[in-house]
Amino acid sequence: MALYVNKLRTRYGSMRFCHLLADSQDELHATALALGMDRRNFQTDGIPHYDLSLTKREQAIARGAQVIGRAQLRELVRRFRG
Repeated sequence: MALYVNKLRTRYGSMRFCHLLADSQDELHATALALGMDRRNFQTDGIPHYDLSLTKREQAIARGAQVIGRAQLRELVRRFRG
């Protein structure tokens, strides 16, 4: 199984964030918990993910998350939608 963070850096108010994704929801939730994230931040629109602050993004990368671009993200969405 693999973890992913995308290159996107979106703004929401003063926060800048990207997305944390994984091949399985179990792995996604376990990693989010290990990063100190609240389960209520879990989102299922498009593909299951967590919005990830840029500080937590660096922590996820240190835990082995792969940085992916737009094309790789589209492929993940295709896989999840089956």
